[in-house]
Amino acid sequence: MNSMEIHQIFKHLPHRYPFLLIDRVIEYTVGESLTAIKNVSINEPFFQGHFPHRPVMPGVLIIEAMAQATGVLAFKTSEAQPDENSLYYLVGIDKARFKHPVEPGDQLLINVNITRIIRGVWKYAATSKVDNKIVATADLMCMKRDIST
Repeated sequence: MNSMEIHQIFKHLPHRYPFLLIDRVIEYTVGESLTAIKNVSINEPFFQGHFPHRPVMPGVLIIEAMAQATGVLAFKTSEAQPDENSLYYLVGIDKARFKHPVEPGDQLLINVNITRIIRGVWKYAATSKVDNKIVATADLMCMKRDIST
């Protein structure tokens, strides 16, 4: 079974605290799918303001966690790693739905599946669950782009 611990994830994502939202990759199949986890802790900086009386993980950060999972899968599939000359951008979100709130103590189970790759745009179906209950779904589009330094 293909899996990745945090030090391997560091090699495949340029994100770092407080914006790295993937803690472990449970399994992946190159060119197909990836399942990752995000342990949601009360110590997350966004909980101070979202919301102090009832902490809820912002939906945009759930989408970002799913997008980071797509990045890991894309880099594993293309046998590449991030570098200083390019970035893997989230370029589109379709059909985003949020079914249940994600709260401190939850473990977000993220699954992303490649649906197609056209002219450098990678398309994915993404789902996040807590306790086997769907909390969010979205179709994501991502693309690697060269950047000028």
